[in-house]
Amino acid sequence: MRHRAVPLRLPAPAQDVLLALFIAVMQVQGTIVRNAGEVVQRPLTDLANLGHILLVVGGVVVAGRRRWPVPVFVVAALASLVYYGLDFPDGPAALGLCVALYTLAAYGDGRRSLVIAGVGTSVLAVGWLVAAADLEPRAAMGWVYFRIGAAVMSAAVGESVRSRQVIAAEAQARAELAERTREEEARARVDAERLRIAREVHDTVAHAIAIINVQSGVTAHVLDKRPEVAREALRTIEHTSSRALREMRAILGVLRDGDGDDGGRVPYPGLGEIDELAAMAREAGLDVRLEETSSAAPLPSAVGSAAYRILQESITNVVRHVGPTRVTVALNPGTEALEIRVTDEGRRAASGEACPEARPPARQASGADGAARSGRGIVGMRERCRLLGGELDAGPLPGGGFEVRARLPLAPAGSRT
Repeated sequence: MRHRAVPLRLPAPAQDVLLALFIAVMQVQGTIVRNAGEVVQRPLTDLANLGHILLVVGGVVVAGRRRWPVPVFVVAALASLVYYGLDFPDGPAALGLCVALYTLAAYGDGRRSLVIAGVGTSVLAVGWLVAAADLEPRAAMGWVYFRIGAAVMSAAVGESVRSRQVIAAEAQARAELAERTREEEARARVDAERLRIAREVHDTVAHAIAIINVQSGVTAHVLDKRPEVAREALRTIEHTSSRALREMRAILGVLRDGDGDDGGRVPYPGLGEIDELAAMAREAGLDVRLEETSSAAPLPSAVGSAAYRILQESITNVVRHVGPTRVTVALNPGTEALEIRVTDEGRRAASGEACPEARPPARQASGADGAARSGRGIVGMRERCRLLGGELDAGPLPGGGFEVRARLPLAPAGSRT
């Protein structure tokens, strides 16, 4: 069994404690070593070892730098000002101060931290220069300027680290937002495809079931008296169910992935099959009259498919809710849009005109035709029109009957100038 190597990493507070002890030792020991054998104006042991205490405080305070960056910087700056103001010997006494400045800039909040660091560094520079005003030899002033430069560089490095962290966080946030956006877009595409498939299934099944329902009623009605009519009705049922199965295979074929076999799929129906649709409607007992204006240019496939489904759903509604009646289907393809109109004359009187081989559906909703036809059918037709930037109106006529009017643009709305 292989074991993964786990890097040894101390918690941040433990790291800061070790760093603080290291800085305190370095400041005390470094100052002692640097001034060994030299005559200093004030030794570290003077004033009850105040020099040692200030060096230790300036280092130990670094232990709280991540949690309290501003107080740590203030304490380290005051310790440095008092140390050099009392003329204690020079050395690495500003090491803790530089770490505090770096932490203030790196872990601060940007502008406020930079202001505090800038003001604090300016005060330190003035205090250091005043304390070294009578420094001898004058060449020792170089250490003062070194401390000022080190303080400025510490703040600049800290700000650079903070800026890089902010940029990395923003990039991570943008990446997460882009990932969420891609997931939402993928879900939206899946929902749209599911809605399209559900709409296609509804149109195909509703139309086929309506025709089969009527023809099965005809078969039951004339089976004993007129077997030839019953035989023709059964052929219609066979043809309708076979066609519905083919369309269902085509619709559900988009759900198959990976096999690359498209042999069982058929194209979505279009206006080229309107004559077959009208023939099936006539077999269901409707008197269908087509008023079709020839188009100079072929219709886009999306428009043709949507138009066919609108006609199919309109005729299905007539078969289901009205029964044998006269239906007028008008198609007028213009230069910019295809206009569709499907009008029926309503239910016929029992005295006369109904086709003897057909009967009305077994269940008919009471009330006006518009109330009887309220359901998913008209909603689905309206959604098809809206997807293409068109519009659809449907409602009862003043003299009786029902009319569906649709307008389908031949080009998307955004592409027309």
